[in-house]
Amino acid sequence: MGKNESILIIEDEPSIADNLSLSLSREGYDVSLCVNLTDGREFFNENNYDCMILDVGLPDGNGFDFCREVRSQSDIPIIMLTARSDEIDRVVGLEIGADDYVTKPFSPRELVARVRAVLRRTQREIKINHVPDSKIKVDEDTFEVYVEGKLMQLSHHEFRLIAVLAKSPGRIFSRQQLLEKAWDDPQAAMERTVDAHIKGLRSKIREISGRDLIQTHRGFGYSMIVENN
Repeated sequence: MGKNESILIIEDEPSIADNLSLSLSREGYDVSLCVNLTDGREFFNENNYDCMILDVGLPDGNGFDFCREVRSQSDIPIIMLTARSDEIDRVVGLEIGADDYVTKPFSPRELVARVRAVLRRTQREIKINHVPDSKIKVDEDTFEVYVEGKLMQLSHHEFRLIAVLAKSPGRIFSRQQLLEKAWDDPQAAMERTVDAHIKGLRSKIREISGRDLIQTHRGFGYSMIVENN
């Protein structure tokens, strides 16, 4: 595990950065470490990383802003770190495209496990394939989702959400049910997190199909719209 996979860490606290770098290196990952956004941006632009670990509070900028910047041009998995436990921070991080969000203090072993999970589940192929199928098609072996015959670019939580909904079109899933089915640790996430990811999914589906295929049931949850042939 970790062979040939590269991780960019942007973290200014030496003890955290060094422990993370050491733990990931021991697992076989190639690690680049930056202590500010200036260097982090340069490293990101000049290399092709498989995952980024990004601190929210950095000496020369805001991690949220850099996450937006990166997400506008890349589907690289992003795990955000913060010293704050405020719910709004977590929601903002996920809404702007982070794949995971970890509050300090945490154990390096936990973060290594999260990196492994993100890399395992995130589909990062930057290409568009065409298949002879006008409906949503989910391939759980390759972690690919097609809408209108086009391959979607999804975070791993988006993939798991759409896989759950697409398996049972018309069935209403509560936010708690979706958390339990799509998150490794549902107790660490919040129901508002589901709303943030559904919002992202809807936007991506509309970009391809021009329509909304996920229905909101106020007070209940979400379902995949049943299409008539």
